[in-house]
Amino acid sequence: MSTAASIRQQKRQQRRALSPQLQIRHAIQLNRQLVKLAAYRRSKHIACYLANDSEISPHKIIEHAWQQNKTIYLPVLAPLQKTLYFAPYTPYCGLTGNRFNINEPDCHPSKWRRAWQLDLLLLPLVAFDIHKNRIGMGGGYYDRTLSYLNRHTLWKKPRLIGLAHEIQKSDKLPVQQWDIPLNMVVTDKKIYT
Repeated sequence: MSTAASIRQQKRQQRRALSPQLQIRHAIQLNRQLVKLAAYRRSKHIACYLANDSEISPHKIIEHAWQQNKTIYLPVLAPLQKTLYFAPYTPYCGLTGNRFNINEPDCHPSKWRRAWQLDLLLLPLVAFDIHKNRIGMGGGYYDRTLSYLNRHTLWKKPRLIGLAHEIQKSDKLPVQQWDIPLNMVVTDKKIYT
């Protein structure tokens, strides 16, 4: 089995090789797949992300959620911590770059939510396998933020759905004890449950 670092490097290269036209097509196909899911339809508070480094873009999903009067949140790096909070994101929301130059909603921390206050969390990933394991960018932010799910196995919120290009699928990923498996993965081609 390959190491997480080598898989991460390979999948990021494959993702970056996708043309802008293919990126747009994949985003549209992803939206078609996701909006049919009961987990999405039942959710009112949904955390998402803004695509970076050729990640599959959830912008169509975000637009659809706004039209359905759902509240969208984006991850915010907690100051001096390695965990995430989630800030409300609206069409008129100001954005500011964090320490990794990733845009976050510019709002007061009193409006931030914790992961367990959300119904659905749509996660970016670099690679996934059919067992719904994921490899992210390597910082461990999502795993630390969601670590309570390993301790509280009856906790059901939020539902975790990874979003990816189909080419990001791997046969089998190396798994660490702190990794948090997803409930499902949705790609431009398929839904893995």
